[in-house]
Amino acid sequence: MNFNDKLILAIDFDGTIVDDAYPKIGRPKLFAFETLKRLQQDGHRLILWTYRSDVRLQEAVDFCQDNGLNFYAVNRSFPEEEFDSSKSRKIHADLFIDDRNIGGFIGWGEVYQILSNPNYNPLKLEKKKGFFYFFRR
Repeated sequence: MNFNDKLILAIDFDGTIVDDAYPKIGRPKLFAFETLKRLQQDGHRLILWTYRSDVRLQEAVDFCQDNGLNFYAVNRSFPEEEFDSSKSRKIHADLFIDDRNIGGFIGWGEVYQILSNPNYNPLKLEKKKGFFYFFRR
């Protein structure tokens, strides 16, 4: 995947945009709204993809709008998509940004670096002492 392309990004709410305080709304994560608005300015489509539904979902959408962020779609692949219980609820996105991934949420600064800097390599690991180092006495 070329991160210079315009991407469809599915973004979780609780624990990712805001601190997890469900069913309440937690405090915004550091640089969350600034980064998300910048990603939109860069041409990426943002989808709010959250466990929330009904009133709790509307509270999250309103909170984001109050902070200057409007999503391309909410819990769907595109704005006009209708829920169909005979089809998978998995949405179409190039990347999913969530606090529940392996390793946890990496922070919005790191997210932006990965998506905007073609020379940034998040997989480049520092030289470590090695796995078996911990088993030596």
